[in-house]
Amino acid sequence: MAHAHMSRLDELTSWHADWKGLRAAVLGMSVTGFSVADTLAELGADVLVVSESADEEYARLLPVIGARSSIGPLDQVPADLVDFDPEVIVASPGFAPRHPVISWAQERGIALWGDIELAWRVRDKVVRPDGTPADWVLVTGTNGKTTTTRLTATMLVAGGLRAAPVGNIGTPVLDAVRDPSGFDALVVELSSHQLWYLGLQSSPDPVSPHAAVCLNLADDHLEWHGSVESYRDAKAHVYDNTRVACVYNKADEATRRMVEDADVVEGARAIGFDLGVPGPSDLGVIEGILVDRAFLEDRRTSALELTTVAELAEQGLSAPHVVANILAAAALARSLDVPPSAVRDALRTFRLDPHRIEVVSVAGGVTWVDDSKATNPHAAASSLAAYPGAVWIVGGLLKGVDVSTLVAERGASVKAAIVIGTERTDVVSAFARHAPDVPVIEVDDTETEDVMARVVELAAEVAQDGDVVLLAPAAASFDQFASYADRGRRFAEAVKTMAGTGGDGEHDADPPSRDGA
Repeated sequence: MAHAHMSRLDELTSWHADWKGLRAAVLGMSVTGFSVADTLAELGADVLVVSESADEEYARLLPVIGARSSIGPLDQVPADLVDFDPEVIVASPGFAPRHPVISWAQERGIALWGDIELAWRVRDKVVRPDGTPADWVLVTGTNGKTTTTRLTATMLVAGGLRAAPVGNIGTPVLDAVRDPSGFDALVVELSSHQLWYLGLQSSPDPVSPHAAVCLNLADDHLEWHGSVESYRDAKAHVYDNTRVACVYNKADEATRRMVEDADVVEGARAIGFDLGVPGPSDLGVIEGILVDRAFLEDRRTSALELTTVAELAEQGLSAPHVVANILAAAALARSLDVPPSAVRDALRTFRLDPHRIEVVSVAGGVTWVDDSKATNPHAAASSLAAYPGAVWIVGGLLKGVDVSTLVAERGASVKAAIVIGTERTDVVSAFARHAPDVPVIEVDDTETEDVMARVVELAAEVAQDGDVVLLAPAAASFDQFASYADRGRRFAEAVKTMAGTGGDGEHDADPPSRDGA
């Protein structure tokens, strides 16, 4: 039975293929899950959405688009799904490899896709004037994905291309693929969860990006993947079948090894970036100037100027990890022939996302910085490097990750640590072992409404004129907050209330956010 399913699926590599009657189950009624169900229904498939809970709006829309649903506990495989006998299951990224439904599908030999696989197969719904679909540029990494995805798309648009940032950044790639106005390029942010599903595929038309990058690799989401090795292997799939440019971080050995081991299209080049002097196939920094030595004819003896660290400083973009993201994005954009002048123009108008090293207030000589998006130790380390000696607000849901290395490397240089979250014990004991001279203050308030008010009160008692108070939790937010954006917004409101300006709600328009993979 499974073999018959697979042979039929092998033929479904175009929007214009015969999808009618395909029994397709969709796992999860999220933004991604609904985009999958909507696409499959439009293609004429027989669609069953399986989810533990139902968003009211999506539940109302499913019958309108012609899909059925099965809502209820998923601690075991629901009878509705068994009876449906799906030919393919398209899973939302939250479904981990050991989830009962995923295990059941693999045991039965049922094809398992993510939304990225489906989007690639139907990417020819809207084509460019030359008849080809949009180029794909893939972006992953433990940290910096969203910033780099937005940067790359901004640079492509500045270079005259129709481009959009999609994927894990918030807009499902399927929505962009079906946009009737069409695109020249899609910059697709991919979580390790999405890449794990991509790694399962053996399609006759596999995902083959124009360019791809893994920005960095550090322990994260180990509770989902089960091991450091599985997490790394998932990330490495970003380079599979790359056609033109495999961009990697010269300062992160793991990313170089991924490129060396990748099965790419013949002729694809390895393009390195870091903050040092670049080699003849790299991007880097020479005496404060960001330069490209990869995408020019005479790269042995010359380089192209992209921008300067001084210019970036004027835009609040000069923190070392942000400069690294800019170089990665520039490499991706240059691989699509965007001129250096367009890269520079894009950077003159670019602003970081809310909750990414965002200065929310300067009051009484103290600078308050919201980096709530630092949801793992690697991201927090970058933030602490940008603000040495800060009063550090740290803690939350650790996702199975050990914070002791971060505390050992960065903790001793902070002025004080204010520890939040439900998993405070590990953080406090890490300070006791590795930075015993640093004052550590625990916040034992558990109500969401009270946490940040108490944090700010305590930080204000410690911070003096010239100090920085840095929210860089190195942990996910879901133990006490709705999201990292909610955590950052409450921090900013508490700071403004403390400073006497009141919470003005200026961050209320944040897009939906996830503690990214």
